[in-house]
Amino acid sequence: MRRRSMAVLAAVPLMFAAACGSGGDASTGASTSAGSGVTELQVTGEIGAKPNVSFPAKVVETSSYKVLTPGTTGEAAKLGTNVVANFTVFAWDGKENKLAGSTYDEGGPQVITLNEQVPEILRKGFAETKGGGRFMSVVAKDALPKEQQAQAPAGQSQVFVVDVVGVPEGNAAQGTATDPGVAGVKVENPGGETAPKLTTKTKEKAPKELVAKTVIKGAGPEVKSGQSILVQYAGKIWGSDVEFDSSWSRGGQPIMFQIGTGKVIKGWDQGLVGVPVGSRVLLSIPPDLGYGKAGSGDKIKGTDTLVFLVDVLAAY
Repeated sequence: MRRRSMAVLAAVPLMFAAACGSGGDASTGASTSAGSGVTELQVTGEIGAKPNVSFPAKVVETSSYKVLTPGTTGEAAKLGTNVVANFTVFAWDGKENKLAGSTYDEGGPQVITLNEQVPEILRKGFAETKGGGRFMSVVAKDALPKEQQAQAPAGQSQVFVVDVVGVPEGNAAQGTATDPGVAGVKVENPGGETAPKLTTKTKEKAPKELVAKTVIKGAGPEVKSGQSILVQYAGKIWGSDVEFDSSWSRGGQPIMFQIGTGKVIKGWDQGLVGVPVGSRVLLSIPPDLGYGKAGSGDKIKGTDTLVFLVDVLAAY
C-alpha cells in the first residue's frame, strides 16, 4: 500500500510503546496530576503544534504526569482501545535536552493501542484527556518492570507531551454490503467487526483505469486531501486471489497515514479522497497508479492490477 518506506515514521510509535517498557509502579495522585516532578517542567506552544519544554537542570527520577488541557471532544481512551494522538518526546540527560522524536515532524498523528506495553503513567494521562486536550509526562526508570529497574541507569528520564486528537469508534465499516459492480471481484461482508472477504480469482480482464466503488457508505464527513485517515484494509492481486497485504491478517490493527499528498500509492490518494468516514471502498488500481513497472517485493509484479478493500474509520 505504501509508496515508500515509512520506517522513520514507524519508529516513533515503537519508541512510544517501548522506550520505558511496560507495567511498573507508576506514581499515583490527584486526577490531573501525579507526582511532583512534572511540575518542574514548563510546556509552551499551541495544542496541534510541536511544543517547547523548559527543563530544570536536575533530572527528575520519578515518573509523573499532568493534564494541561483536558479536551472536550468524545470520550477519553481506555485500556485496550485505540487512540489517535500527536506526541513529542524529549530525552533528558541532565546536560542537554534533545528532541527524541515528534509526530509533528513525521507527517501527522499516529494510532496507539493502549495496552500493557504502554507505560502506566502514560495510560493515566490518556484516561483523563479527551480529544483536543494535552497532557505531559515524565517517564523515568520507575516505569520499568521492577526486575529491570535495578539495571537501568539513572538520568535517562524522558518527557512526553501528548496532544490527543480523538478516540475512533469501531474497528470496521458498519452497514450492509452492496454489489461492488466490478466483474470478477466478490466481496462478502459478515457485518460487525469481523473481517470482510475479498475474492479476486477471475478470468475477467482487469480494468485499465482506476475503479473506486463504495461497498458500504458511511455517515461521516468526507475525507479531505491532507488529512490523516485511519483504515483497515486487505489487498489482493487481480486474477490470482493472492493476498499481499492486510491489516486484518495482522490482528485487525488499523493503520494511519496522510492521504492526498503522495504518502501512499496514487490509487489510494485518488480513490479515497472524498469518501465519507465509515465507508468500505473497493479499489481496483492499475500498475501505473500502484507500484509501477518495478512492482513491489516478491508478490507484486509491474504488470499486476491491485485490488483493495478499505474501511475508512476516521479522518483528522
